[in-house]
Amino acid sequence: MKSINLIIGLTALSKSYAALTPVTNWGENPTNLDMALYVPAQVAESPAIILALHYCGGTGQAYYQTANYDKYADAKGFIVIYPSTKKDSNCWDVASEASLSHDGAGDSGGLVNMVKYVTEKYNADPTKVFATGSSSGCMMTNVLLAAYPDVFAAGSCYSGVAATCLQGSPGSSPMSADPTCASGQNVHTGEEWAERVKAMYPEYNGTYPRMQTLHGTADTFVNYPNLAEQLKEWSALLGVEFSKNVTNTPQSGYTQMVYGDGTKLVGYSASGVGHTVPVHPELDVAWFGLD
Repeated sequence: MKSINLIIGLTALSKSYAALTPVTNWGENPTNLDMALYVPAQVAESPAIILALHYCGGTGQAYYQTANYDKYADAKGFIVIYPSTKKDSNCWDVASEASLSHDGAGDSGGLVNMVKYVTEKYNADPTKVFATGSSSGCMMTNVLLAAYPDVFAAGSCYSGVAATCLQGSPGSSPMSADPTCASGQNVHTGEEWAERVKAMYPEYNGTYPRMQTLHGTADTFVNYPNLAEQLKEWSALLGVEFSKNVTNTPQSGYTQMVYGDGTKLVGYSASGVGHTVPVHPELDVAWFGLD
C-alpha cells in the first residue's frame, strides 16, 4: 500500500536515537502511550516545551530523526517530548469522544499529562507549551489546540486535517477511518467548525492558541482541500480574516497565506508537494517565538 511504503521510507533513516531518553511513570496514561524526551545539556531556567507528534506508522524516535529540533533545543534550552502510540497502525486517536473532549482521557489526555509531567519536573514555563506534528501528528496538533487551549500557546503542523474532521469515525488510520475526511470532502463554514471545537470544551471562555499549518497541493493521501478547512476553523476561532498571500515564502514554490497581521494564523501552500510536507524546524521554532 502507498501508506506502508511511505512509512518505510520515513523510518529508514540513519540518525542515531541515542539523544532520546525514555520516560516511564509520567502520570495517568489511559491509552498506553510511550514517552521519550530530548533534554539539552543546558536546560533554560524555565524552559519551553515542544510536543512533537509522529505520523501514522511512526514512533517518537522515528520522528526525532525527521523533525530535527535538537540543535535548536541545544541553542535555546527548550525540551522536546517525542511520544509514541501503538494502536490503530500507530495513528493518533483523533476520532473518539474521549480524545475529542477536554479531560476526556483518550490519546489527547495522555499527551497533556506528559506535558504536565515535564512542566513540573523541569520547572517549565506553562505559557510556552507548543504542539507540532506531521500527518496524523498534525491531526492531533489540531485536536490538542482545540480541546486544551488552556495548555498550548501555539501549534505548527504538516499535512493534517481540522479538529473534529474525523469525529465519529471508527478509527483514525488509513485502514480504519471514514475516508470522507482525508479525501477533503468534510466541508464546513468557519463558524460550523468553530462550533464543533467549542463543544469539545464548553466551559472555556479564553482565547485559542495561535496556529500555523502547511499542506502540499499534490497531496492525494490527506487531500489538499483539508488545508482550507483548517484555515476556516482557526480563522473563526481566532477572529482573523485572510489578508494577503506572500509568494515564495519560506522557499521557492511555497505561498504563505496570512490572516490578520500574521501573528495568530498563517497557512502555507506547497506547490507540487505530496504527502507530507517536509518538516521545517526553523519555521516552527520561529512561530513559537523560540528562535
